Amino acid sequence: MKLTRNVLIISGLTILAACTSEPVEETQETTQSCFYSYNEGATTLEWTSYKTNDKLPVKGGFNNIEVSSESAEDPKEVIKSIEFKIETASVETSDTSRNRKVGSFFFGTINTEYITGRVASLNDDGTAAITINMNGIDYDVVGDYTLEDKLFSWEATIDVISWNALGGIDALNEECKDLHTGADGESKLWSEVALKLTTVLSSDCD
Repeated sequence: MKLTRNVLIISGLTILAACTSEPVEETQETTQSCFYSYNEGATTLEWTSYKTNDKLPVKGGFNNIEVSSESAEDPKEVIKSIEFKIETASVETSDTSRNRKVGSFFFGTINTEYITGRVASLNDDGTAAITINMNGIDYDVVGDYTLEDKLFSWEATIDVISWNALGGIDALNEECKDLHTGADGESKLWSEVALKLTTVLSSDCD
């Protein structure tokens, strides 16, 4: 009889302990995946050429640029997938007469209707290579880039001689000889051109 009483006491204590213990809450962490993509409306491509021996800047861009790219969870992969096609007749310098001359005498002389290219590499040292095809020639242009969150920026200086385009420089300089003449009386159009590309990627997590 005593054994049965002890068993009942132990069973009662076990049930009491089970009823009064705090429930264990299971936590589950969820990670949201964000996909990034190219945003055409947030992209600008600016070039700067130079005239006279004082190297006075002339800025411009293009109105018609076609870009293709892939979406990815890593913004860097989106940038690396970019390919582009630029219509040279859409050159824009905020001057109608100058637009016509650049299109006719520079791009017309080197017979280049389109400039095409792609991002070749993004390097750990902060440099990026973009392959540019102009005048039938592929050439890798290396410049400095930054990629912070969704903002990408790339700057470089090219020499159009790399695309055998000096004939276009000479033809345009001859056409605009007076406008390219500096205080020293000499007319000059530089073959070096500065490039700046900026874009802000889109994200489905915005």
